[in-house]
Amino acid sequence: MVTGGCGRKRLLPAYLALLFVAMLGDQAWAARCLYVSSYHPGYEWNDGIERGLVSTLNGRCELKRFYMDTKRNTEPDWARRKAREAVELIASFRPDVVIAADDNASKYLVQPYFRNADIPFVFCGLNWSVQEYGYPYSNATGMVEVAPVRPLLKQIRRILATVRTGLFVSAGVTTEYKDYDNFKRILAREGVSLQARMVNTMAEWEQAYREGDRYDFVFLGNNAGIGDWDSARAEHFALQNARVLSVSSYDWMIPYAALAITKVPEEQGEWAAKVALSILDGLSPRDIPIIPNRRWQAWVNPAIVDRLRIELSPSLLLNARKYQ
Repeated sequence: MVTGGCGRKRLLPAYLALLFVAMLGDQAWAARCLYVSSYHPGYEWNDGIERGLVSTLNGRCELKRFYMDTKRNTEPDWARRKAREAVELIASFRPDVVIAADDNASKYLVQPYFRNADIPFVFCGLNWSVQEYGYPYSNATGMVEVAPVRPLLKQIRRILATVRTGLFVSAGVTTEYKDYDNFKRILAREGVSLQARMVNTMAEWEQAYREGDRYDFVFLGNNAGIGDWDSARAEHFALQNARVLSVSSYDWMIPYAALAITKVPEEQGEWAAKVALSILDGLSPRDIPIIPNRRWQAWVNPAIVDRLRIELSPSLLLNARKYQ
C-alpha cells in the first residue's frame, strides 16, 4: 500500500506537467490569423511576403492561408468569385485579424465587404497609393508598396551621359498599368519620357525588348501574367540582344537586365505580421499609421553589364548582389 501511494505521488507531477503543456498549447492557438493573398504560391513576390509573415508570426496564432490567384486569372469575375469564397471562409474560420496582400485583395474583398467593419485588417503590397480603395478605414491599416524609381534613375544617370527616353516593357496586368502610370509621372518630373509596351506572350516580350534599342534605356516590369513565359529562353534572348541599358525593380527580372534596384517582399510580410500581433495584443488599427516600404536591394548582372561595356559606380558594385 505504501509503495502504491509513492507511485501515485510520483505520477502527480508528471500529470500536472502534461496538463500545463496542454494549457500552453490552447493558449498559443487562442488567436486566429487569416492570410489572404491576391496571387498564388510560387509567384516570387507572393512567396517573399509569406516568408516574412510566417517567420514573424512564428506560431503566435493559428494561421490559415487563402489565395485569390488573380495573377494567372485576370478576369474581374474570377476575382469577385474568389472574394466571395474568402468572405465565406472568414465567416466560418472567424479570424481575430486578417492580413490582405496586394491590390486585388483590397479591391475585391476588403473594400466591398469589410470597410469599417468590426474585424481588423492589415494590408500590405498595395502599389503606390491607398486612395482608390478609400483607406484609411477604422478597422484597417497597412504598408504601401512604392518602387525605387528615383534611386534607379540616379544610377541610370551615373551610367549614361544623356537620359531622355525610356521604354517600359511588362506583362499587361492591372498592377503593371498602375506601376507604369506612376513611373511615367515621376520620370516626367525629371525630364525623362517613358513609353510602354504591355505584352501577353514571349514573342511580344522579345519584340518589345528589341524596340528598346530606340530608347536610352529599357525598364523591365513584371513577367508574371505572360502565359508562356520561358525563363531560360528569356535569359538567352536578353544576353544575345542587349544593346541599351536595361533595368528593373524586381529581383526575379535581373537575369534579363543589367541592373535592378528592388523592393524587398519580406519587409511587407514582416511588418504586416508585427502589426497583426500588436492588434492581437489590443492595439486598434486606427492608431497604427499607414506607411510605405523603406528597404531596397541593388542587383547587378555582370554578363549583360560586360556585353554593354558600361561602368558601374564602385559603391554600387560593393553593395549590390551579383546574378550568376
